Amino acid sequence: MLKDLIKYVAEALVDHPEQVEVSEVEGEQTSVIELKVAKEDLGKVIGRQGRTARAMRVILAAASAKVKKRSVLEIIE
Repeated sequence: MLKDLIKYVAEALVDHPEQVEVSEVEGEQTSVIELKVAKEDLGKVIGRQGRTARAMRVILAAASAKVKKRSVLEIIE
């Protein structure tokens, strides 16, 4: 569910939505969601001074709190 949420938001932001890749690495208490986009779309996902990335992390934190889990978003270059 969380992986799909990040994929949906990222695809809406970028120019090449077909190149958006999201993978999830689950641990006992924390899951790490890795987001990979096209090189030219990296700036759109991060945003000015990281505002867009921070907003995505806030959305992820709210959604993961609902399912009583901790999640971390990592944007892979």
